[in-house]
Amino acid sequence: MRKTLACLPLMMVVALVSSRQARAEALIHVEVVGLHNDLGQVGCTVFSSPDGFPTDPGKALQKTLTPIKDKKATCDFSGLPAGHYAIAVMHDENSNGKVDTNFLGIPKEGTGASNDARGSMGPPKFEDATFEYAGGRKDLTVHITY
Repeated sequence: MRKTLACLPLMMVVALVSSRQARAEALIHVEVVGLHNDLGQVGCTVFSSPDGFPTDPGKALQKTLTPIKDKKATCDFSGLPAGHYAIAVMHDENSNGKVDTNFLGIPKEGTGASNDARGSMGPPKFEDATFEYAGGRKDLTVHITY
């Protein structure tokens, strides 16, 4: 009985560390590549439905702005339950928090989406960018196009 009681604190520490590691690995990690330069920042948004994808960050589940280094950036999303998601990415070269477009609405800054989905005569469709997230850690790569 004494041995069991003596081991109890150790078992609690091991359980706590294991629990924290499991939560730390509940992550969608996005590598953003193909940036033309290190100017500005990269914005990433994650959506769980077509509503707002990819142009309305206000309808995203999560969004993040991240610095650029060596023409690459990373975006991390944590705390999401298992499900189907799509990620939209922008190279905000002038750090104004939005994608600048020309008079026709065509982006003047780089954009990308999960699955490297591309639109035809417009932005990519949610269905083309959707991926399944089963929990744990998921690593994605998004190539920016200009």
